[in-house]
Amino acid sequence: LLTVTVFLSTLTPKFYFALTVTSSFISGLIFVFEWWHFRKYGTSFIEQVSVSHLRPLIGGAENSPPAPAAFSAGENETSRQNMPECKVWRNPLNLFRGAEYSRYMWVTGKEPLTYYDMNLSAQDHQTFFTCDTDALRPSDTVMQKAWRERNPQARIKAAHQALELNNDCATAYVLLAEEEATTIVDAEKYFKQALKAGETIYRKSQNCHSQSPQHEAQLRRDTNVLVYVKRRLAMCARRLGRIREAVKMMRDLMKEFPLLSMLNIHENLLEALLELQAYADVQAVLAKYDDISLPKSAAICYTAALLKARAVSERFSPETASKRGLSTAEINAVEAIHRAVEFNPHVPKYLLEMKSLVLPPEHILKRGDSEAVAYAFFHLQHWKRIEGALNLLHCTWEGTFRMIPYPLEKGHLFYPYPSCTETADRELLPTFHEVSVYPQKELPFFIHFTAGLCSFSAMLALLTHQFPELMVIFAKA
Repeated sequence: LLTVTVFLSTLTPKFYFALTVTSSFISGLIFVFEWWHFRKYGTSFIEQVSVSHLRPLIGGAENSPPAPAAFSAGENETSRQNMPECKVWRNPLNLFRGAEYSRYMWVTGKEPLTYYDMNLSAQDHQTFFTCDTDALRPSDTVMQKAWRERNPQARIKAAHQALELNNDCATAYVLLAEEEATTIVDAEKYFKQALKAGETIYRKSQNCHSQSPQHEAQLRRDTNVLVYVKRRLAMCARRLGRIREAVKMMRDLMKEFPLLSMLNIHENLLEALLELQAYADVQAVLAKYDDISLPKSAAICYTAALLKARAVSERFSPETASKRGLSTAEINAVEAIHRAVEFNPHVPKYLLEMKSLVLPPEHILKRGDSEAVAYAFFHLQHWKRIEGALNLLHCTWEGTFRMIPYPLEKGHLFYPYPSCTETADRELLPTFHEVSVYPQKELPFFIHFTAGLCSFSAMLALLTHQFPELMVIFAKA
């Protein structure tokens, strides 16, 4: 101690100044290197070295979650390569153009649908509602042109022209129900007329579909029209409060056309059953459609999480759980929430009302912000209805990000999170909506630490240069 005291007493202010300048320079170099490494590779160099090399030396091991039973590592990689990352899907719960989207625009002056979204819908209509035999019927020829029209008034005018040529033109009634009707009641009237006409045409197509390939194409088109009309009628009944009628129509539609599961009619059914609080029926639907080998959706994952949360949310308390640990039912609920958040990490902020909602687009991107908006728009009320469900979600959803620290490189249950969702979501969602981006590249701890160390040592060097005697006294003290 005496030697150290003598040594410190002999040091001059120049030594302290040189020491602080050198440490500031070295910490600055480390900070610049850390920042460069993060910008190039997306990770902290110090953190990567400590996890990869130092932790094994001191006996630690990286807690990598086990691969799910349904996929081996090779299958998971193959699935990632084969899965179209930015495939856009038709929104099963899209609103009505005239009765809902247009009314919003009249009230707010904001356009809720983007041109890209409406252009996709125009392509869908041409695919679903037209075929090669349209030239044989003048009304269908007019409607074939109507679906290509960009101006809504031109489309509506063409639909009326088609009805003048043929009063039983189902697709003309569909267009008027979607775009001319300004209320759900009016839309339902048009769809009922479309259903009557569509069933007649469908029966005729069934009788002669085997005569030629053209007749087969006509049957497919007439089937698409009939399924579309029945689904929209069920959605009208749901909007008008006739929930049980809507559920029956959806169940009948799924039984009548079981091969059209790609239309995701079960998601309409799930939402209606949740409104009825028929949770046993919801579980039965999930048991049929919630399969790891099938394409997932936020509606499937978050509804499964909601049912598991419902079993424990009323009595769940974070303080109590931290003291006694989680029960088996609580662990299942937390794991279900983590699974849902891993599939679509944008949803919780909407359910917890940390972000404002907008009208859902007509198309969604699986695992994207557009899907999150579409899900939360209809399902927020179901989460609020179950006491404590949102509290459980609030306490647990961020744990998913600790479980998968680098979701762009690997996943726990699903293929890694696609990095291209932001571009597609910006094309699907209106310009006045702030698109949610995940995962945000947050600066690692060591970049903050080296920046702070560099700034602190530079400040000490400046103070030593300005007040040498005072800083020497402070250092010796």
